Amino acid sequence: MDDAPDMEAEVALRRRLVQVALGRAPADRVLRVERMLDVHTRRWLGPQDIVMAEGRIAWTGPAGGWRGAGPVAERPGLAAVPGFGEAHKHIESSGITPDHEAELVLPHGCTWTCEASHELSNVCGPGNLEFWLTPRRLGSPYKIFPLPGSATPPTAHEETGGRYGAAEQAAFMRHPMVPGLDEVMDWPAVADPDNPSGPRLWGMIGATMAARGVVEGHGAGLRALPQINAFAAAGLASDHEGWTGPEVLDKLRRGIFAELRPHTLPEILAHLIEAGVEDWSQVALVTDDRSAAETLGIGATDHNVRLAIRSGLAPEVAIQAVTLNPARHMRLTPWVGSLAPGRHADVVLLRDVAAVDIAEVWADGVPVAREGAHVGPQVRVDWPGWATRTVRTGRTLAASDFAVPAPPGRTSVEAALLRPFHWEDAFLTGTLPVSDGLVRRGPGVTKLAMVDRHSGSGGVAAMFWRGCGPATPGTALGATVAHDSHDIWVVGSCDAAMALVANRLARMQGGWVLASGGRVLAEARLEVAGLMTARPARAHAAEMAALDAAIAGLDWHWEPSSSPRWSPGDPRRLAYATLTCAPWRWVLVAPGARVPGGLVDVRTGERHPVVW
Repeated sequence: MDDAPDMEAEVALRRRLVQVALGRAPADRVLRVERMLDVHTRRWLGPQDIVMAEGRIAWTGPAGGWRGAGPVAERPGLAAVPGFGEAHKHIESSGITPDHEAELVLPHGCTWTCEASHELSNVCGPGNLEFWLTPRRLGSPYKIFPLPGSATPPTAHEETGGRYGAAEQAAFMRHPMVPGLDEVMDWPAVADPDNPSGPRLWGMIGATMAARGVVEGHGAGLRALPQINAFAAAGLASDHEGWTGPEVLDKLRRGIFAELRPHTLPEILAHLIEAGVEDWSQVALVTDDRSAAETLGIGATDHNVRLAIRSGLAPEVAIQAVTLNPARHMRLTPWVGSLAPGRHADVVLLRDVAAVDIAEVWADGVPVAREGAHVGPQVRVDWPGWATRTVRTGRTLAASDFAVPAPPGRTSVEAALLRPFHWEDAFLTGTLPVSDGLVRRGPGVTKLAMVDRHSGSGGVAAMFWRGCGPATPGTALGATVAHDSHDIWVVGSCDAAMALVANRLARMQGGWVLASGGRVLAEARLEVAGLMTARPARAHAAEMAALDAAIAGLDWHWEPSSSPRWSPGDPRRLAYATLTCAPWRWVLVAPGARVPGGLVDVRTGERHPVVW
């Protein structure tokens, strides 16, 4: 990308800030508040003035203490804290583009985030930085610090729309907005010297360290001390996959920065508090994945802070965990994380600190949200074709593409079976009937397929699954949201319905489609990279609600699996069942040169036929 921030302009800006701080040059405005949280010492100061110039803070101190000139905006009764930030978030999971995401989260106090960008990078690899930095260049006050995806592609067994190695990461790290490397997910490639992904992944780690960047980790399922020590020794600086308190404490004790997600946060905090943790500087609260509909319902980072306070953290500690802590971890403290000179003038004004009751949000020195409504600049991006023409199947698929042929002369076969979040060492097996030369679904068994949407071949890998998918005949559900390769996945009780869904997804350039009885019942359009829509949050949420209502009107298979988050009536969570990172073993991937049949053990590279 050729529009990197101009460091000469940055220096010129800071030279002006010096003069403003000394009272020799006027300020753009002075924000006077009842009290202000100094996150460096975790102490309240007040009343305070926050002197702003050119979107930055030039001076802070007692109200009336600055000797310069500038208009004063008084906010009596309000407490000022820094703009909230995230050390780990996938904006793609909101379902809306970053220009619309800004308008969604700014009213919740979120003024900056580190974007874990392996979702987009697996679709639009060459355009990654341009995509995330364009809204800011066009005037958005929301600051996105992209971390290029280490999982591009996720494993050596997948082929996607991007491929990053040491050279690409070294180039990314030359951009001042890039703080490091997105979560290293392929633990087998890190730990096994013979893993074919090892050289690529270690090359990216090395390029990041050479630029003094941060290597983010993904330690799912790594709970034994040898593994935790190895994780830290590899230079993986953080983990957002901690599921239990003892696991997180063990990782903290080995220097791993803990990024706590809401669904495990209460249990983990209870354990850390009981263990007597006093220094919380190595802890941050992160969102990871949250849909636009969820944010509209419960909030953004502000929800995480409220949950942490309810779980026992002091409000000041919880706020520190979404301001200074993540900024320090990501080495961004010259720009964000505190209300201090030189930083962006991003301020959250609270009526009630303990309740995180937000009255107003400022970003870049101007109000951007008031009483929960966005009042800042409205930025709209005309996304180019490389971001909107990404579903390339190259052909019209037929029901026969989803059929599984049987060996000649057979009336039944043994079949490999998977189920969502099957984290066992071996796949399941079952006996399935054969008719007209094709393997048929059995009781409680459905079919899931992965369709290559990156190369233009439209290759299909299909196999039988249980514990998921439609029990209603003639039905299929599919999406282009298929973590992390983001090929098309389709699950169905009927091959013709699966073809209908896949073809509709290709025509609409991505999203979600539900079909039954020969027609499309509901769809949600994600026309940007097949992951996001360039429409407001409420419009996207309404489409997803209609999809959910249509899903609820049908019958679905379900059985428990390894993940406690796989629950009845939630077939959309299959978007995460296609992951290939630890702790997955056997998975189904889109067909490619390395795994033409699709079924592979991602730890070892072992392949297996789907029927025999």
